[in-house]
Amino acid sequence: MSPDKQSIETLVEIITREVLNSMLAQEKINASPPGQECKVECVDNLCVTTCFDEYGQVISAGAERVSSTLGAAPTESEIAKYIDHTLLKPEATREQITQLCFEARKYNFATVCVNPTHVKLCVNLLRGTNVGVAATIGFPLGATTPEVKAFEAQQAMQEGASEIDMVINIGAIKDRNLELAARDVRGVVNVVHNLGGILKVIIETALLTDEEKQIACLIAKEAGADYVKTSTGFSTAGATVEDVALMRRTVGPTIGVKAAGGVRTDEDLKKMVKAGATRIGTSAGVKIVHGNSEEKTTPAVAPAAKTY
Repeated sequence: MSPDKQSIETLVEIITREVLNSMLAQEKINASPPGQECKVECVDNLCVTTCFDEYGQVISAGAERVSSTLGAAPTESEIAKYIDHTLLKPEATREQITQLCFEARKYNFATVCVNPTHVKLCVNLLRGTNVGVAATIGFPLGATTPEVKAFEAQQAMQEGASEIDMVINIGAIKDRNLELAARDVRGVVNVVHNLGGILKVIIETALLTDEEKQIACLIAKEAGADYVKTSTGFSTAGATVEDVALMRRTVGPTIGVKAAGGVRTDEDLKKMVKAGATRIGTSAGVKIVHGNSEEKTTPAVAPAAKTY
């Protein structure tokens, strides 16, 4: 008798979990300091690491859960922390950015995601909250030089941004000029990490083949990025569940995956998280946290702008 669909999905989930656990274990072993040996064992998303010195004595031990990267659907109370509340339209006004920050404060979103010109305003409006400010760099084409992207990122960080969403050099990926693509990311990684920030690398999945998506993800990971991100929202298409799953399989459990572009409902968000996303970029954050029903109270600042 052929297995049913549910049995197949369960089997795939088990295999995926074991593969991700094995990847994490191998990375920890490879990261062992000289003269030390570390052993990692994983079961049910729990990995235990024990390290020994050259004489075989235990020098450290720890445990880490990796289940959050395997697609557990968030509860209603957890949804807001996945969301980068986004307004990237070129015509966005100061009033609209102020409204964006008001909503982010109210619902405690992870960040607001804005163009660099709005960073100072957002930092001031969000002071004293847990909401971060993410700035886009090399946006939306990714076609500026590595030096320009690094400078742009440094300026945004110095003005108070805590996260940077940069667009990788998409043409370099398609040309297989991987040295340029790696330098592109690494220059921004160095700036952002030196200033204590988080870097997300946008690979613009709609413009790449599956193989190119995997290459871009691995370049970003090896260069030290904290996240890979699907889309700018300004190209031919946005995030898909299939692309998020592919990106998660490619980078493993140790860095984040951000789905952006076209995530409009709480059902969309939960599907992306189940596929492996750990952050969601959307302009529909308020609608999502309200279960897709519009909030009935009058906004304190201005009607929310239509955003990307």
